Amino acid sequence: MRATVQEIVFDCADPAALVRFWAELVGGAPVDRSPDWSYVDPPGFVRLAFQRVPEGKAVKNRLHLDLQVAGLDAAADEATGLGAERVAGIVTDDYGDFQVMRDPEGNEFCFVTG
Repeated sequence: MRATVQEIVFDCADPAALVRFWAELVGGAPVDRSPDWSYVDPPGFVRLAFQRVPEGKAVKNRLHLDLQVAGLDAAADEATGLGAERVAGIVTDDYGDFQVMRDPEGNEFCFVTG
């Protein structure tokens, strides 16, 4: 059996707010299907969906998105202006550079170059 990825779903407290953050970050128009479910279809990528859950985020994600950008500082500055936060500093290795970030609800993601 082969499956295809239809969407990536984030558990969150406020789907309408979080979808707007991600839509600004990756493109696409936010859609509120209900008070408990929102999504965005970023150009060239699978749907990102956001579902309301009663519990808050307690630990580091076991899965995160790496987002390719032209410049880490500019991308991180723009994302922090939207409500994200940087996690530590830029990391450089043999394959490129990355900046760990958290979205407004604490979900980790990375900006990457290289």
